[in-house]
Amino acid sequence: MIRPDMIARLDARRDPWDIVVIGGGATGVGIAVDAASRGYDVLLIEQHDFGKGTSSRSTKLVHGGVRYLEQGNIALVMEALKERGLLRQNAPHLVSNLAFVVPNYDWWEAPFYGLGLKVYNVLAGKYGFGTSEILTREETLARLPTIKTDGLRGGVVYYDGQFDDARLLINLVETAADQGATLVNYVEVVGITKGADGFVDGVIAADQETGREWTIGARVVVNAGGPFSDAVRRLAEPDARALMAPSQGIHLVFHRSFLAADAAIMVPHTSDGRVMFAIPWHGHTLVGTTDTPISTPTLEPRPLQEEIDFILETAGRYLHKAPTRDDVLSVFVGIRPLVKSGDGTLTAALSRDHTIHIDASGLLTTTGGKWTTYRNMAEHTVDQAADLARLTERPCVTRTLNVHGFHTNADRFGALSVYGSDAPAIQDLMRATPSLAVPLHPALPYTGAEGVWAVRNEMARTVEDVLARRTRALFLNARAAQAMAPAVARLMGAELGWDAARRVREENAFTALAMGYQIQGDGPPQA
Repeated sequence: MIRPDMIARLDARRDPWDIVVIGGGATGVGIAVDAASRGYDVLLIEQHDFGKGTSSRSTKLVHGGVRYLEQGNIALVMEALKERGLLRQNAPHLVSNLAFVVPNYDWWEAPFYGLGLKVYNVLAGKYGFGTSEILTREETLARLPTIKTDGLRGGVVYYDGQFDDARLLINLVETAADQGATLVNYVEVVGITKGADGFVDGVIAADQETGREWTIGARVVVNAGGPFSDAVRRLAEPDARALMAPSQGIHLVFHRSFLAADAAIMVPHTSDGRVMFAIPWHGHTLVGTTDTPISTPTLEPRPLQEEIDFILETAGRYLHKAPTRDDVLSVFVGIRPLVKSGDGTLTAALSRDHTIHIDASGLLTTTGGKWTTYRNMAEHTVDQAADLARLTERPCVTRTLNVHGFHTNADRFGALSVYGSDAPAIQDLMRATPSLAVPLHPALPYTGAEGVWAVRNEMARTVEDVLARRTRALFLNARAAQAMAPAVARLMGAELGWDAARRVREENAFTALAMGYQIQGDGPPQA
């Protein structure tokens, strides 16, 4: 998967593509996988890097959604639980079981949540991840040794899925490429073309690296822009009425010692109406999330101070050692592509059902949904797109399609387990050049070999691509990632032919970015 090769494919194409997909997040890439595996000619265009937006900024859970059960959306929960099972089946190197404990401090909580989570298990059927059970106080403490003990009565444990969102996305990009799709990052759609009949028949796209432009024909154009879907729609219809009601959620990352467990904490009700999770993730503790309506989505959203305070205050109610601003290793923000419903004032209450919308121009937009249901969204979208474009009908095959990197025992590769079947090739790089086996920072496990692999095989084009999405350094420890940037720039420069000035620009750009993932506390910086 090499960008110049993808550009060459784009240059060589003379006939219209069957499907052009705008957007390189979970929804768009899922559509590319589905369509290409059916045998359609597919081009996917992403304005920045794959997963730059929402798809790398989730709570890292593959789940049915306990709160949707409480809202009475049984259909969504059942769909998500089935898709959760398919994801574990098709990408076992990235999706794993995780125990969640709901701590109980009032007498009614154990029977109430115990019953609800039994229903959750029943709905999962054959796709279940484990049986829920009520825990005694002692059993709860054994699973969560750092939980606050004052007033603790016990807990309820249930099982859901955990994953690395950006790594799954990159593997899905590779899966789409393996199936014959053409995918390009850092190419922005700047216009949408129409035929004499007024219907969309292609796009105008600009390479963000060289400034080149292409006019690209398509039998159908699919808008999978996530929070930016309305902006894409207005390229075809400037007066298009907004579909989106975006909101942002933040996550704080701390040292592992704040949770010190293999189980997660689930708080079913917070003061803003959302569920809060504290989960172990890549040797750290991740806590989130908030729900704050926003007017305009951005590629690099920033946390509000009140959101940070809310997470710290809520976590402090449940953790024996209350975290402070000084303890935050990284803060990241994601924007939910929620679809408007009613007056749209309370985004926490909006459904995560997906919506497929066809404008009068024939532009097909798919939006909403959640990471867990990306495959089902893609199947529905490709069905609609094929019908709209009068493509030959072909069945979906992704229910049983292994994701690139598929490996049933990836844990044997240790820190490289997220690469699955690609891990041995990275180990070969380390053996061939031992200096590439050395961690780039003592606080994180990532090595130079992973940076080289990302450039050669995963279309990484910037230091940010390597440190934010090919590895997860920026999301785990922003200051450590910032310290790693010069070494990564040197490695990438050697691979991509950067001169000294380009390396300095990359270092400076990443330093500025990393500052947005740090918050100012009252004590010394965290290492």
